[in-house]
Amino acid sequence: MRHNLAIMNSPQTSPQATERDKPAIQVIERIILLLNTLAEYTEPVSLKTLAQATALHASTAHRILNDLLVGRLVDRGSTPGTYRLGMRLLELGHLVKARLSVREAALEPMHALQREIGHAVNLSVRQGDEIVYIERSFSERSGMQVVRAIGGRAPLHLTSSGKFFLAHEDTRAVRAYALRTGLPEHTPNSISELGALERELEQIRKLGYSTDNEELETGVRCIAAGIFDDSGQIVAGLSVSAPAERMQAGWITPLLRTAEHISTRLGFIKPT
Repeated sequence: MRHNLAIMNSPQTSPQATERDKPAIQVIERIILLLNTLAEYTEPVSLKTLAQATALHASTAHRILNDLLVGRLVDRGSTPGTYRLGMRLLELGHLVKARLSVREAALEPMHALQREIGHAVNLSVRQGDEIVYIERSFSERSGMQVVRAIGGRAPLHLTSSGKFFLAHEDTRAVRAYALRTGLPEHTPNSISELGALERELEQIRKLGYSTDNEELETGVRCIAAGIFDDSGQIVAGLSVSAPAERMQAGWITPLLRTAEHISTRLGFIKPT
């Protein structure tokens, strides 16, 4: 059964718009065309049908589909020679949904926390072995330049939010991270030894928050708490950053309160 969806070669699209929206690399254009065509069908589709619908030679469509199978962007249907959209697309869609909803849920509480403490508040998510900053609330009066702008990245073990993510991994995963990355140093305070990192993560689990004591940037300290979704999984880190001499322990309570508020917005129910 076929859905009534528009695809990139739809006759409703003007020639100018179609040409402008085309990818620069032909094989990517063909990948998009195949994925969009598969999305039109509720049942697995044969190679012949896909080739006809996309105007691709059957051998070309077959070669691209085989590569997409490797990446799980396409799966084989139960009938031999048929294809359907892959589960990896569902996984990626859930990641995008989670990150977008986290940002939406966090914006207002972040701004309120920034006004309360007068220093930068950061929202970050994990991507592989790095933290990626997806939102920031700060004031020019805070006396600190933006250290990590939106889109900026940093190793997990050098940031307060990154360490919070690592604290929710098991021992094997933490040791695998250390082996992959080599625990590079950015400042004299950086943790670069596995034993020290494991002790730090154990302390984070006990306290419920994490710190960065000038480990990523000299002169900058951070405190972070975790944001959890409705399944109890950590999906983001909320951190406060300030010049080292201005960091205050009194910010921990409002930070934890704000992270819990954002988690509640995402459907998280704190265990009793």
